Amino acid sequence: MERVELALDGPPEVVNVGVGLHGTRGLHDVFQLPDLWQLHLYGYAAELTVEGTTHAIRPGHVSLIPPGTEVHYHYRGRSQHLYAHLRLPPGPRRTIPLMQDAGTETPLLTSLMRAAVLAEPARAVAEVWTVLWRVAHLTALDQPGRAHPAVAAAFAHIEANLGDQLTVPGVARVAGVSHNHLTRLFRAETGDTVVAYIRRRRMDRARHLLRESTLPIASIAAEIGIPDLQAFNKTCRRELGAAPRVVRGQPG
Repeated sequence: MERVELALDGPPEVVNVGVGLHGTRGLHDVFQLPDLWQLHLYGYAAELTVEGTTHAIRPGHVSLIPPGTEVHYHYRGRSQHLYAHLRLPPGPRRTIPLMQDAGTETPLLTSLMRAAVLAEPARAVAEVWTVLWRVAHLTALDQPGRAHPAVAAAFAHIEANLGDQLTVPGVARVAGVSHNHLTRLFRAETGDTVVAYIRRRRMDRARHLLRESTLPIASIAAEIGIPDLQAFNKTCRRELGAAPRVVRGQPG
């Protein structure tokens, strides 16, 4: 299977949304959900086989699997992705690739999916519906505007692992380029160093969680990879202009 048909004129029924971790107990999984679509946003490299067609999974790829379809995952180790299981309404359908590279859309899709994980049900539906619409239009994006593949892979890896220890050499290995080459690519495409980009994305997520969730400040600090509260407070003041408690009280 290479293409699927989506009906998007009404909101989906989101049954569950979360973070999936696989490849820790075995390198092969088989899934089949009888009446639910599977939306996955990947942060790792692997292979997915659907009805005899094998798709390469890379960081920043997104897939949509129709209900009742048996899928085989072949992992290379610890593999984490964001997912939603959902039902789509009846209505006019549009055909899109089953697997796509989200490219420069990856940070936004990741942010929306993570927001859905933390949100109340109604907000989660809105976030997932937005993701579906953007995924449905990925093939219409202007190709010249898409990020270099190594930068897109780095974006996806960073977004999926903001709470972990991130180093430029480690990100470069995932992106398949040298440390120095990734630094040059990042500077050309974002105007930032890799370290500055990671810091900015961590604080963007911290701002979102402070304003839109009721998570304790210590949990938010851990979620973005700065578990030391003193360091988190200092970074908030420098990057967001105020202490975490003040940011939490600001309007969205």
